[in-house]
Amino acid sequence: MCYFRGSRVALFRFIAAIGALSLVLVSAQADPQKVTIVKDEKKYQLHVGGEPYQVNGVGYGTGSEGKLVALKRAGGNTFRTWGVRTLDKELVLASELGLMVAVGLETGKQLQGFDYDDEAAVARQHTKMTAIIDKYKDHPNVLCWVIANEPNLFFDKHGKLAEVNPKVYKALGALTDYIHKADPNHPVTIAFSGANPDQIKTALAHAPNIDIISLQLYGGLSELGRDIEKLDIDKPIMITEFGPTGHWEMPSTEWGREIEEPSAIKAIGVTERVTKSIINDQTGKVIGSFAFLWGQKQERTPTWYGMFNASGEQTARIDELAKIWTGTYPVNRAPLSYAITINGRKPESSVYLMPGEKARAKVIVNDPDGDTLITEWQFMQEIGLRSQGGHHEDVPKTLRVNVLSTKSVDGGVEIEFTAPKRKGEYRLFSYSYDQHNHVANANIPFMVKK
Repeated sequence: MCYFRGSRVALFRFIAAIGALSLVLVSAQADPQKVTIVKDEKKYQLHVGGEPYQVNGVGYGTGSEGKLVALKRAGGNTFRTWGVRTLDKELVLASELGLMVAVGLETGKQLQGFDYDDEAAVARQHTKMTAIIDKYKDHPNVLCWVIANEPNLFFDKHGKLAEVNPKVYKALGALTDYIHKADPNHPVTIAFSGANPDQIKTALAHAPNIDIISLQLYGGLSELGRDIEKLDIDKPIMITEFGPTGHWEMPSTEWGREIEEPSAIKAIGVTERVTKSIINDQTGKVIGSFAFLWGQKQERTPTWYGMFNASGEQTARIDELAKIWTGTYPVNRAPLSYAITINGRKPESSVYLMPGEKARAKVIVNDPDGDTLITEWQFMQEIGLRSQGGHHEDVPKTLRVNVLSTKSVDGGVEIEFTAPKRKGEYRLFSYSYDQHNHVANANIPFMVKK
């Protein structure tokens, strides 16, 4: 046994140094794996080290090592990043777990104010990105380069979708050409929001040498085959984000708040879309996919996109991915929330309550293993400033629910509660736990008004 003498801070620095050393040793002891795109008369196929490689991937939200261990356990073999701030650590973990990494290059977005008419700024960005490429190009766990995330996503002053400056794509094309020269072992892709043919063809006019076209689709994944036909481009397709129906695709309340699907409905929908468009791809062009998000984030709500809750519990979408990737469900599965109501009214009916009013909420939830569930309830205020393109949102304020009574009912749990006393826009969340680190989520927006 080894004992470390010194402060806690010193210990953490020591551990970090060991991690960095591990990365150096791995890089020094192994050559990069040659990643190629092979095309026969029927389809495209990704090869790693000369062997066919099926990407069972996720978008990795930075967090604990345990989440990547869970990815390996579920049958995943690849994760995607959106930048390189924690890439050293992630590559160490990837090496230890035998995972491949699609490395994201975080280029400036016009949506966030980056000016591609500023030649000096573009030149600085190019220099920064090429240094990153040179640093990591020879690591054996790098699968490919993802240049930019949704660079085509841009809104005008009226909030409507607009075309980006073509110089965005010119800059990305320059990075693509640099990678092809400096790193012959890894293909390059750009991750587009949606599958707009005009936008993608404009991008290819300025960045013609990208190897893969990457699309990010949610509810629209069901129409992937049609989208690929409309694109009519002889390049392979990768889905760098897929997940539940997006907040922009869902119906809203009368006051404009998006309605989130309960966790079981999300899991069912994702499985149906993946089966139709990826597993049963008829185009022969889809060479990989990444589920979003292997972690947790606040975007409209804290539960919309993450496959984990903030406290680390896993949702049913992970079970569905495991079934897709391995052919079988995990030994113990997450509980399933199907519906939530207030006073018998669904979210689509736009629920209004009076300040302090007594009301009843019901969640339809069960556990596929018959585990006993513990259901907790929480109010959250609605977010004030809504982000665009998945950028940062502040987590809204949480309020305690004054539960007057609770009981098990046919198919779920029902409570009597009192509404918040202050008027405003809220959501009522239910979290049902199975005591095996799994959770089912559901929420319903409501308005308190006099």
